[in-house]
Amino acid sequence: MFNSIEDVKQALASQQYIASDEIATVLFLAERLGKPILAEGPAGVGKTELGKAWAAARQQELIRMQCYEGLDETKALYEWEYAKQMLYTQLLRDKLSEVLADSASLSEAADRLAREEDVFFSERFLLARPLLRAIRSDAPAVLLIDEIDRTDPEFEAFLLEVLSDFQVSIPELGTLQARHLPGVLLTSNNTRELSEALKRRCLYLFIDYPSAEAELRIVRLKTPELAPKLARDAVALVQRLRDLDLKKRPSVSETLDWARALVLLNADSLDKATLDNTLSVLLKHEADIQHARRALSSGRLTGSDAEGRARPGASLRGLN
Repeated sequence: MFNSIEDVKQALASQQYIASDEIATVLFLAERLGKPILAEGPAGVGKTELGKAWAAARQQELIRMQCYEGLDETKALYEWEYAKQMLYTQLLRDKLSEVLADSASLSEAADRLAREEDVFFSERFLLARPLLRAIRSDAPAVLLIDEIDRTDPEFEAFLLEVLSDFQVSIPELGTLQARHLPGVLLTSNNTRELSEALKRRCLYLFIDYPSAEAELRIVRLKTPELAPKLARDAVALVQRLRDLDLKKRPSVSETLDWARALVLLNADSLDKATLDNTLSVLLKHEADIQHARRALSSGRLTGSDAEGRARPGASLRGLN
């Protein structure tokens, strides 16, 4: 467990995750209060990476549950391994014959067999899915529930017991309590509004696109081989692209992809040819690419540099 907010920042930095004061504070409080975290924000701003870095910083297993439409309790919690149960039944056929051999009636045989049910509905035949794995883990773990907004409201309601009491109910086994309190991070890309009941159980964290200065630090950390001047120009352009009316604004992960692409292409400046050939790394819709090219041609993508200082009338080399 972290001793201070600064400890959180340093631990995440050791995993190459640059955390703001707000992020570090929420993680610190989540651990001390034993509360899950709900991290919302645009796709690609580092919410999932935060979960990975948190688990690595705590030196704990990351148990990830990727959410999707139609995800239900069975796929998230547990399943019975029916094939294994059948194989076990076949292996114990002789023993079952002995148990049932002197039964006076079918009813008595059924009663005797029912008394053996605990053998077949025990944890040895339980196939644990992410939620149960996190709760029954022999060591503390971090549970990442990724893109919870993709699930149905019914699944969201099912999660309330898990997030409130860190326990799950299995009809055949009863209520299973968490052996260790896991760290829990839920992420959402805001594709739908989550319930107030879910939000009430979590500490809330909104992760937005980073400032130019923060994004430049990320680029320098992740792609140190990119020339400093080119890194500043690349981040400045990405920041300005996000101000356009785009169908999908470039994420931080796409900024990093672009930075790596510039390194691979041995680019030394953002000239017109380089931009024409690599804009599709940043923008994933043809309409957005055409919109960006028109903005570049008109000189609209000018303003402050990547360090956040105003440069009236300035433009990136080769954009016009």
